[in-house]
Amino acid sequence: MTSQTSTRALVAASAGAPFEQRTVEHRALRDDDVLIDIAFAGICHSDIHQVREEWGRAIFPMVPGHEIAGTVAAVGSAVTRHKVGDRVGIGCMVDSCGECEFCKDGEEQFCVKGAVMTYNGRGYDGEETKGGYAQRVVASERFVVRIPEGVGLDEAAPLLCAGITTWTPLRRYGVGEGSKVAVIGLGGLGHMAVKLARALGAEVTVLSRSEAKRDDAVELGATAYVATEDPAALKPLRSSFDLVVNTVSADLPIGSYLKLLKPLGTLVNVGLPPGAFEVPPGMLVGGSRSLAGSNIGGIPATQEMLDFCAEHGIGATIETISADQVDEAYDRVVAGDVRYRFVIDTSTIA
Repeated sequence: MTSQTSTRALVAASAGAPFEQRTVEHRALRDDDVLIDIAFAGICHSDIHQVREEWGRAIFPMVPGHEIAGTVAAVGSAVTRHKVGDRVGIGCMVDSCGECEFCKDGEEQFCVKGAVMTYNGRGYDGEETKGGYAQRVVASERFVVRIPEGVGLDEAAPLLCAGITTWTPLRRYGVGEGSKVAVIGLGGLGHMAVKLARALGAEVTVLSRSEAKRDDAVELGATAYVATEDPAALKPLRSSFDLVVNTVSADLPIGSYLKLLKPLGTLVNVGLPPGAFEVPPGMLVGGSRSLAGSNIGGIPATQEMLDFCAEHGIGATIETISADQVDEAYDRVVAGDVRYRFVIDTSTIA
């Protein structure tokens, strides 16, 4: 296979511009490459930040999307992990050096050379990467994961970012039977944190601004729900949790949430608030508590998460949209008007 692969895609021509449907080119398949027919692509809030150039200078024209689910259409001559027809997905990365200590440990997101992001990035060959708002994508087999039967491709797409982002801290901090976990925010990340923590055996409390999502939280598996618009509502929860997972990107009075931890507990951030945290050291030292951050996960952890979800019948809670609804969906995500992840049916890209 020597020719490039053409595909129809949704393209942002410049920062904040409405999406256009265009034909774009991917590289010809290398020996270790997989060509995927994309069925569904999730919309992550980070897509919006990058398309609107809110995280610094971006590469345009841009094809966003790092929550990709579909089937294998073709493979390179040296591919051994996947075959034509397999159900597969791609998350936030499409390459890494494969040789540094982090890559060898299955933590490719920390690659010393720098992991290659699925879109708005450049490969080691200098070519711009293009994401999943398209009908096809090409990637190295090392970064293509298997989507087991037991979870639909549409519900699986958001697992490739929202799922692994919340799975990683739950596993790192040993969540299991008897653990007490609080989840701040019930959005794209938060709803997956609830589902996964509950399936691991934890008691899960959702901390959300208002009463609006109480019924949803219970349906998702939460054992308790607290509306935080009344600051006094947090006081009865002090010293209650082994782990607090902060999924929101808004500035919070983080000290109030640290007080919810038991001694030796951890508050881990998977959202990215714009402001700085102000934490008196005594608040951490007194109970040997930790304030931490967590990135996505490596490829082995991503596969582990997908297998766990299939075994437990877990998928993302989604709203499926067509290609011509993506601009509107972006505004709805910013407004918090989605339950709980938009997923693009890529067959609607003309």
